[in-house]
Amino acid sequence: MEPTRIHSTMTECPVCGNRTLEISVYVYEVPLVGKVLLDVWKCSNCGYRRSDVGLAEHGDEVMISFKVKSPEDLGALVVKSSSATIVIPELGVEVSPGPAAQDHITTVEGVLERVLDNVPSECFDESSECNKFVKDITRAMNSEKEFTVILIDPLGKSTIRKWGT
Repeated sequence: MEPTRIHSTMTECPVCGNRTLEISVYVYEVPLVGKVLLDVWKCSNCGYRRSDVGLAEHGDEVMISFKVKSPEDLGALVVKSSSATIVIPELGVEVSPGPAAQDHITTVEGVLERVLDNVPSECFDESSECNKFVKDITRAMNSEKEFTVILIDPLGKSTIRKWGT
């Protein structure tokens, strides 16, 4: 199924200030997830682009606990809304939403990659005190360490789904 555009509008671009920013909203059916909304921003003047994704249907607060024990678990699909917090207690990870938080769809491994992308560069130095954190994340990514991903979303728009379930 192709995405269906359900809304489109022209507005002022936050970068160049011209009224050349098209914001389009699409609905798309994603296997294992359900309906998602895609927001696509494109400025025809300066080239500014932004996109965002989130579940189209939401409800009450959810708290999902997903135990990662095998390489297959690292491939589980994570749909994280902009309102969600991710906690991985065994690794000392907490990712809380900020004012510019965006929705995203990734995998458990992708969550760990994003964590590593935000670690200060000095932590990759073996002599650094924070290098243990990098090693723990790397061990988890290599399925050498079991851990739990806890996803807390007050809007109920986030989920974790293992393929085939």
